[in-house]
Amino acid sequence: MSRLAALTGATGFVGGHVAAALAARGWRLRVLARRTPRLDLGPTPVEVVPGELGDPAALDALAAGADAVIHVAGAVRARGRDGFMAVNRDGAAALAAAVARRAPGARAVLVSSLAARAPEISDYAASKAAGEAAFAEACPAAAVLRPGAVYGPGDRATLALFRAARWPVQPLLGAPGARVTVLHARDLAEAVAAAAEAEGPVLWELSDACAEGRTWPEIAAAACRARSRPLRAVALPAALVRAAGRVGDLGARLPLLPPPILTSGKAREILHADWSVDPARRPPAALWRPRIDLDAGFAETVAWYRAEGWIGRG
Repeated sequence: MSRLAALTGATGFVGGHVAAALAARGWRLRVLARRTPRLDLGPTPVEVVPGELGDPAALDALAAGADAVIHVAGAVRARGRDGFMAVNRDGAAALAAAVARRAPGARAVLVSSLAARAPEISDYAASKAAGEAAFAEACPAAAVLRPGAVYGPGDRATLALFRAARWPVQPLLGAPGARVTVLHARDLAEAVAAAAEAEGPVLWELSDACAEGRTWPEIAAAACRARSRPLRAVALPAALVRAAGRVGDLGARLPLLPPPILTSGKAREILHADWSVDPARRPPAALWRPRIDLDAGFAETVAWYRAEGWIGRG
């Protein structure tokens, strides 16, 4: 029998890529899902455990007998700190406790965020840092992965960037000179699979080959190249970005609307000067290295968006 990997978040953007990477390495999969996931994994067996992170019985069933337990699920938008903590901290703690109970010998892997190294910036960042601490407390030998901004086929978060490439001008939200690291979802998935097969506690920071990060104009220019458009960037004042975040804070209080993505906390993340990767925390090259460069990754992403009808042909 092949090794069994238990996975949360398989129905999401990153989780789907992680499931594919694990299947390609010969893992059998058991996934936690509220609905039957659409996973195109060929002959790889997939067992579905109905439930969610707040269901201890479902988490026990997910973890029982697994060789690796990989936590990808998380919240990127919520109605304030309590909402983020309920998912990103408490969910990670609950799953790690289930691993300790039902699969104490399993390899535990947590997909976190580079934001976790700056928990003072936003409620999201604080919740990811708290989730790392809770996960490591119950699973001291866990692997924790902190990717930069993740993009690729299936991602809705960066869709606006590619739509803006067709506008007469491209608004830049980030601070001048700020550095942002990016990572294709397939490269992240390969890092997760490598961590599942590694040993001992690790804390990896992940980016593409440009570990020092890129400026916002460089990222916008790459998006424009992917859509064969010239870059006509206009930097928005930081005060305007912060004001838009405060409007989002008001929207977060309206229960009939979905939580906004742009809040004061997200504005501070966008304006943060340094999201580069610490070279000392990059994975050993023998275990993992990024394969997809920005232009190729953006071109592939745009092609997928077009095929799915998310953007036009132009």
